[in-house]
Amino acid sequence: MHKPTFAETSLLSSVRLCVKMEVDGWLWDTWVEEALSKLESLKVLRSLRPIHLPSGVPENSSSNSSHEFQVFDGPHKWDRASVEVNISEFTFHKWLHDVPSSGDDNDAIYENVRADGEAEPTDKKFRKLIIFSGNDYLGLSSHPMVSNAASKAAHEHGMGPRGSALICGYTSYHRLLESALADLKRKEDCLLCPTGFSANMAFMTVVGNMSLLSAGGKPSKDDKVAIFSDALNHASIIDGIRLAERQGNAVAFVYRHCDMCHLDALLSSCPMKKRVVVTDSLFSMDGDFAPMNDLAKLRKKHGFLFVIDDAHATFVCGRNGGGAAEKFNCENDVDICIGTLSKAAGCHGGFIACSKKWKLLIQSRGRSFIFSTATPVPVAAAAHAAVVVTKEEAWRRNALLKRVQDFRALTGIPVQSHIISLVVGSEDKALQASRHLLKLGFHITAIRPPTVPPNSCRLRVTLSAVHTKDDLRKLTDALAQCISFQEIGVFSTNCYPKL
Repeated sequence: MHKPTFAETSLLSSVRLCVKMEVDGWLWDTWVEEALSKLESLKVLRSLRPIHLPSGVPENSSSNSSHEFQVFDGPHKWDRASVEVNISEFTFHKWLHDVPSSGDDNDAIYENVRADGEAEPTDKKFRKLIIFSGNDYLGLSSHPMVSNAASKAAHEHGMGPRGSALICGYTSYHRLLESALADLKRKEDCLLCPTGFSANMAFMTVVGNMSLLSAGGKPSKDDKVAIFSDALNHASIIDGIRLAERQGNAVAFVYRHCDMCHLDALLSSCPMKKRVVVTDSLFSMDGDFAPMNDLAKLRKKHGFLFVIDDAHATFVCGRNGGGAAEKFNCENDVDICIGTLSKAAGCHGGFIACSKKWKLLIQSRGRSFIFSTATPVPVAAAAHAAVVVTKEEAWRRNALLKRVQDFRALTGIPVQSHIISLVVGSEDKALQASRHLLKLGFHITAIRPPTVPPNSCRLRVTLSAVHTKDDLRKLTDALAQCISFQEIGVFSTNCYPKL
């Protein structure tokens, strides 16, 4: 009897793996198709209803291609508006003493109200702060092409039709933006949502209904959906999973932060066929990346649906700004990419990049999408302009990477990304450091429970492409006066919050 050689054994294993991958991928497609078939039989499939605005974007969207947008090869004076703000002395002292505010601080910038109802600004002095706590990583919120696109759309259409995307709120502006995002993420299609939070909620609730829809009745325990979630995933993922569990058709498993051995063990012992792994690609409070390539390998082994929340990496990472999957060269391994337009795009809104089948399913069953008013037309126009700018002005990604390298060189802290978590421990230490930085003209907020666990309070520093090296020198000098770079704490993986 012929004994297989090592090469033959390896080839056979590879073939089996490929077959398994095809079967697993086919299974998820089958489950989605079964769910869509069920909804169609119930006559509850919902359709986007594109409308054309009379004086708006021509039906031929090529008129909105990148050649109409002026782009720049370096920073300009308007970029500083995204990292500099002014605050009144009144506000400064409230912040300094950590006095709770309901937002009425801005009343202090007005001297009086004229007879015509207009408020007259006061001539009192203001303090300039450099923002190192925002999420406008590329400085696009002040880009003239982004603001011009919003202004033009507002001038022509006001806010646009006010209704859900399933009724009258879906326009050619929204479709143009969806197409641009699908292209950026290398996915078949894309669904716009009001926010990134609602995008995660919509997707998770749909996943929670998958077994019910495909089985046509109350599923057995093994037919439920198993959702595997990183311990440090964003609150919107956690809330979405909680809601999916409450629907009774999903079971959540939390794996230790970025611990692939733990995730592998959980997957190996799970009897459920419908399995989803969801993770932030770049974690918002720690600034570390998910092990994307290891997750891709586990996907091949276990055949789960691989979902990422790419909120903090989209437009920033990868040669074209495609996000963490592009950065780690595993775009084809990511099935669903959820993101936001309120961070590096400098605008507002959320999206789900996926297949056309998933899009139809989410728009039919994702409650936070269905029952929300569509994004205002000027915002959609601005966001599309931002997508174009991020592609054309690659210098912004390069500048941001340079700032990360500068921070690393100035402090000796081996930071991984533009999100820098300086864990100082107690609330008192974090607040004292934040106050000290405020006095020196830096806006950096102390992050405290319940956002982070007790005794892991931190200063969350975020870098922007339009920060200068001089900004970083001044910041690190100020930081050195209130914290020790050599004693910055490392957050223990044993105290991550549970679902």
